[in-house]
Amino acid sequence: MSEFIQLHILASYPPSNLNRDDLGRPKTAVMGGTQRLRVSSQSLKRAWRDSDLFKDALSGHIGIRTKEMGVYVYKALTTGCSLVDTIKNDANINEKFSPVSESKAKKYAQEIAGVFGKVKSTKKSKDEEAEETENEPFGDLKLEQLAHFSQEEINLIDLLLEKLAKSGDTPTKDDLLLLRKKHKAVDIAMFGRMLASSPMHNTEAAVQVSHAITVHKVAVEDDYFTAVDDLNNGEDNAGAAHIGELEFASGLFYNYVCINRTLLADNLGGDGELVNKALQALVEAAAKVAPTGKQNSFASRAYASYIMAEKGTQQPRSLSVAFLKALNGKDLLDESISALRDTNGKMESVYGKCSESNCEMNAYAGEGSLSGILDFVSD
Repeated sequence: MSEFIQLHILASYPPSNLNRDDLGRPKTAVMGGTQRLRVSSQSLKRAWRDSDLFKDALSGHIGIRTKEMGVYVYKALTTGCSLVDTIKNDANINEKFSPVSESKAKKYAQEIAGVFGKVKSTKKSKDEEAEETENEPFGDLKLEQLAHFSQEEINLIDLLLEKLAKSGDTPTKDDLLLLRKKHKAVDIAMFGRMLASSPMHNTEAAVQVSHAITVHKVAVEDDYFTAVDDLNNGEDNAGAAHIGELEFASGLFYNYVCINRTLLADNLGGDGELVNKALQALVEAAAKVAPTGKQNSFASRAYASYIMAEKGTQQPRSLSVAFLKALNGKDLLDESISALRDTNGKMESVYGKCSESNCEMNAYAGEGSLSGILDFVSD
């Protein structure tokens, strides 16, 4: 039976535009008949995974998600540098093997990239080829869809590049057995991987993240702004050099995270120490790291004000129903905490215990601590 860790997080953001839609407006959702501000799970996971906090804690155990691995393979082969150093774009890297001709490098890169997905088609008219060469010179080395590469797979590619450069031979079928079902890439283990061309190497996500929504009704507002030309003395034109409009909103968000600890351990090959590091890094990132949208314009960084963490083998459930009716009081944070606790208590009175144990951190009241939550989830 799987063990689950569930996080119920409340975080308040001042005026911001953390996650935009296709028109540049803050994303919204209708819940309980009222419009709420929304931050998508994709935005949250990207911010956590890409944070310095996450990278520092899990150095060497984070994969790379890209369409352009074939381009970097080509560059590594034609410069004689390792793939790892080429990806880092280190100006001080040394030649590791004799460079390969551009024609061979391109062929090798297409074959290697093709292991992880479908490489973009090169069958085009002459006019299309000329346009693509001008605008995207490595277009035929890129994958049609993003692929997530574990560090183990990147290291295998690196070894293969050195072998091909020294031998000059075409890679064999055995050489191209680069995909690995078992690996130690924490982000793949947490958030999953889908490879349409090789489903046996897919990874089921051990972490589910909800779209964060405000606990109250929200109206998106407009910010009309101007920019002044520093060298305009006003003699010829006293007007602004630029006029713009930006939409924003603020709110107290509820976010729910469900972690299948048993699946996470299985995805990481049973490495208990790495599992605990991964859990602590994820929870700390969820508590401290804000989405990056329009941060330079709003500086809307915030830590979580409240976290309830739960552990148990019962079927997980979100407590978003606590906010089905939008709150509208003067002390939204206190009301939200009370609503979460009250809803949890009522559910347990009907269904029985929904978790074996829980732990709270309430920065609003100065109770509990983040370190306590981290110890709880990794215990």
